[in-house]
Amino acid sequence: MSTELLAASRPQVAGRAAGPDVGDTSLYLAFRLADDVYAIDILRIREIIEYSVPTGVPMMPRSVRGVINLRGAVVPVIDLAVRFGRTATGVGKRTCIVIVETEHAGTLCTLGLIVDGVNAVMEIAAGSIEPAPAFGTRVNADFIAGMARVNGRFVIILDIARVLSIDEMVSITPPAMIET
Repeated sequence: MSTELLAASRPQVAGRAAGPDVGDTSLYLAFRLADDVYAIDILRIREIIEYSVPTGVPMMPRSVRGVINLRGAVVPVIDLAVRFGRTATGVGKRTCIVIVETEHAGTLCTLGLIVDGVNAVMEIAAGSIEPAPAFGTRVNADFIAGMARVNGRFVIILDIARVLSIDEMVSITPPAMIET
């Protein structure tokens, strides 16, 4: 079902340049982590896959659950809940891995994000996006590109490049201990 949402949005995305300020609206993939709804610019999303248990890798930051094999490519999998300072995401019926692309040191990196469930592809008007509050959110304000009210509920729009900053993750997150 999640992949169909993404596929249906592709014609709308065609021809749209990267960045949040193109035209009056932008498309975002909305997903859940616990009770909160987050969104990522659809241009950063490669695909959505069913959850599979990642293979653990020693000496990785705690937020890196491990790696998966995605059609022959090794893809690191990040637990966003842990990245945001929460407890690890529990696996449920709707748990999935959102495959995103971001740049690091001039190279395109593919990473997987464990989320509790994908909601929808949303069209959000640029004028309805408010700046991130300095306090009061459960997420580091540096990770937030903005907030928008959609259907009476706040959606936190993530700056995925900041959330997935490899240098920052390694420098502030102690390595996980792998039990044998």
